[in-house]
Amino acid sequence: MNILVIDGQGGRIGREVIERIKAEQLPCTVTAIGTNSAATAAMLKGGADQAATGENAVRVNAKKADVIIGPIAIVIADALLGEITPGMAVAVGQSDAQKLLIPAGHCSNTVIGAKDLPIKSLLCGVIDELKALL
Repeated sequence: MNILVIDGQGGRIGREVIERIKAEQLPCTVTAIGTNSAATAAMLKGGADQAATGENAVRVNAKKADVIIGPIAIVIADALLGEITPGMAVAVGQSDAQKLLIPAGHCSNTVIGAKDLPIKSLLCGVIDELKALL
């Protein structure tokens, strides 16, 4: 299974997701795409199998992913202080991959019904959902 983890800014959420996937030894390949080089570097340190940076990398890899994981901001154009381009948001939204979106970094958007939980709890939920998909 091909897992695509997308993150921006410092890449902390993406790195933690990847570390948890690797700790669980889930049978998958993890590709990390950062919206900037710092986010990409952080996710590589988390154990990503491969990584790239930028809009074109999101466009190309979203087509090949079985599951896309990231903050909900990855489907909102201009989110993360403008790091998410409209092209990135469209590529993620149009991908046939299952999307596991973490309600963090939503940038002026409120997700009704989403609980305000600590990030560690949210990431546990991501891993549980990923295990169910595998």
